[in-house]
Amino acid sequence: MEAAKGHVFKYGDNVDTDVIIPARYLNSSDPKELAAHCMEDIDTEFVKKIAEGDIIVAGKNFGCGSSREHAPLAIKASGVSCVIAETFARIFYRNAINIGLAIIECPEAAREIAAGSEVEVDFDSGRITDRTSGKNYQGQAFPPFMQRIIDCGGLVPYINRK
Repeated sequence: MEAAKGHVFKYGDNVDTDVIIPARYLNSSDPKELAAHCMEDIDTEFVKKIAEGDIIVAGKNFGCGSSREHAPLAIKASGVSCVIAETFARIFYRNAINIGLAIIECPEAAREIAAGSEVEVDFDSGRITDRTSGKNYQGQAFPPFMQRIIDCGGLVPYINRK
């Protein structure tokens, strides 16, 4: 699995699926359409400033709320390469893996990394490097089978390759 590298968009605790992708846009499952509205109810500048490879860092319980796959799909389609959080809502965690969005839990990194920092994540080891501050963190690495699912772009492409 490749490493992720990008600038950080920082959010707090309990970022729910309704602010990741507001319910008024759930009539579409087109990733580009969802990406155009990603995070708009919590950060109106997100879609204007996000660049391919950027990283979201958040607090506890990221992705709480409804079980819609639209939320991780919107994040992935917007160009985010990874979400780092203290903890993830379990259904969001599973949905992220199912659609191929890399996520990593690391409470210390989630608390300390600042918005705008340049961060690199090595998925094989779980190592997170804040290139801006020079600090390193140890996150929870994915087991190899989960890395293969993400590398394939999600669970369905992974199964189709088998």
